[in-house]
Amino acid sequence: MKRAALFALGSAICIVIAAPVALQAQTPAAKAPAAKAPAPAKAAAAAPKAKAAAYRAPRNAYGQPDLGSFWTNATITGESRPVALGDRLIYTPEEVRKLEGEVQDEVSIGNLPTDPNAPTFAKGGAPRDAGLRPQFEGAGSGVGGYNRGWIDPGSAVMRVNGEPRTSFLTTPNGRAPARKTAAAGQARGFNTQGGEGDDAPGRGGGGRGGGAAAAGGGAPAAGAGRGGAGGGRGGFPVPQPRANPEDWPLAERCIISFGRNAGPPMLSNGFYNNNYQFIQSKDSVAIWVEMVHDTRVVHLNAKHRTDGVRPWMGDSIGHYEGDTLVVETTNIPQAQAYNGSWQTLTITERFTRVRPNRLLYQYSIHDPVAWDADWGGEYEFDALPPGQHVYEYACHEGNYAMENMLAGARADDELARQRAAGAPAAQAR
Repeated sequence: MKRAALFALGSAICIVIAAPVALQAQTPAAKAPAAKAPAPAKAAAAAPKAKAAAYRAPRNAYGQPDLGSFWTNATITGESRPVALGDRLIYTPEEVRKLEGEVQDEVSIGNLPTDPNAPTFAKGGAPRDAGLRPQFEGAGSGVGGYNRGWIDPGSAVMRVNGEPRTSFLTTPNGRAPARKTAAAGQARGFNTQGGEGDDAPGRGGGGRGGGAAAAGGGAPAAGAGRGGAGGGRGGFPVPQPRANPEDWPLAERCIISFGRNAGPPMLSNGFYNNNYQFIQSKDSVAIWVEMVHDTRVVHLNAKHRTDGVRPWMGDSIGHYEGDTLVVETTNIPQAQAYNGSWQTLTITERFTRVRPNRLLYQYSIHDPVAWDADWGGEYEFDALPPGQHVYEYACHEGNYAMENMLAGARADDELARQRAAGAPAAQAR
């Protein structure tokens, strides 16, 4: 089998244990679950206008504001705003109905039976299912990897204080500001994306309109891997052979979350497993990220490390201000650069429970070398339905494609050595 095809297959066979319904579907007698189409969106004007000040979070055993346990940030809103919307922060009721209605079409397409005889890619490389978002086509449809029942990309526009937002970012145009000229050449993040569901750079995941024009978000340095901008199907680059372990993005090696699920900032990936568990103790807060089993630990009332070590997800120190958990993260590794910033980057996050089932998340980006002023964004986590919680993400079980691709590369190396030595080349297996 060609390595390019194996590459696609490798992404498709990661084992996901996301929710009770998916677990049931893995039993021999059960069928893959069919997703239900979401109810038609209500007019944005009718959305509740709850104020954070009107709700006081309950206290836990330590007297801290109880942040709750199980949350999701799955949504069809992207971090960056579609260019056509300009400076508009809020969707109109008609736009909300259209966007959320399109999800129902995706559900209908995604629930169709998979043809076992379908080719790996459509003839000419065009997407077979025009109604699917690009990340679905790029991550699963090419190899028949996913029916709709196995994914949870979000079905609603993100609301903040009841307002249907056009982006997470709250900059005037809903996009990352231009970097200073002196910082324009600063190294971008590398090998952070490339996992299932990754969209274009800047989203840190999926969404409508965040798209290829968005900048940053931990995109690969040259945009060569999946998740970077390129000329492949549905906006995806054509998958390239991976000859060495170092060529594989961190997500496909199951080292760190796809996109920026773990953060900071913490962003949905637009595909599945956008679920979290918050665990509070006297001296720390642990955030368990379902995607690729990351656990982010926030140390309370502590000091940042000064030993030069840059751990995955950075060095997060937190404290409580009333009902809000405030987290400051420094020492972010280069591999997790955000919009090209990492060496002098500080990200400040605020977690505030504004309703029993809503958790306001706000983040601020500070890097005086890259930008003259701070900027950032916000969204609201939604509580998982009663009875649902986070399960283990089994990332590599059964994934033989990576091993086979690396073995194929070593066979190519040996063939090249034989040719260089003038020896008769053995037939490649």
